Amino acid sequence: MTTQFNESFSQFTHQFAAAASRANRLALESAETVFGVQLKTFEKNIDATTAFFGELAETRDLDGYKNLWPKGLQVAKDNAERVVAASQEVFGLSLKTGEAFGQLVKTQFESATDNVQASVAKATKAAKGK
Repeated sequence: MTTQFNESFSQFTHQFAAAASRANRLALESAETVFGVQLKTFEKNIDATTAFFGELAETRDLDGYKNLWPKGLQVAKDNAERVVAASQEVFGLSLKTGEAFGQLVKTQFESATDNVQASVAKATKAAKGK
């Protein structure tokens, strides 16, 4: 009986370690992807803003500033749109990661349920045999 318990416990800890490893891998991949999306957006916004400030620095007269005003607003609008799009993409990635975690947990519960049912069936069979 003790050997059976030790084997069951060993199997359970092995399954738990494997599930924890998969969960950590999922979390790391998700964080890596989210960081990449945010970094790409940040780079595009910095490039657009830097280009605008370069033009602003080269402007020498009032008409030039008047012409740059709409361009500055467009750069700000484009930057904001990129941030919103990146936020939506990050949200979608977070949902997918949550679904993957849910599937992992579901699989673990199903596996644990199957193991418990098998143990109960084996114990019931052994009890009937005595």
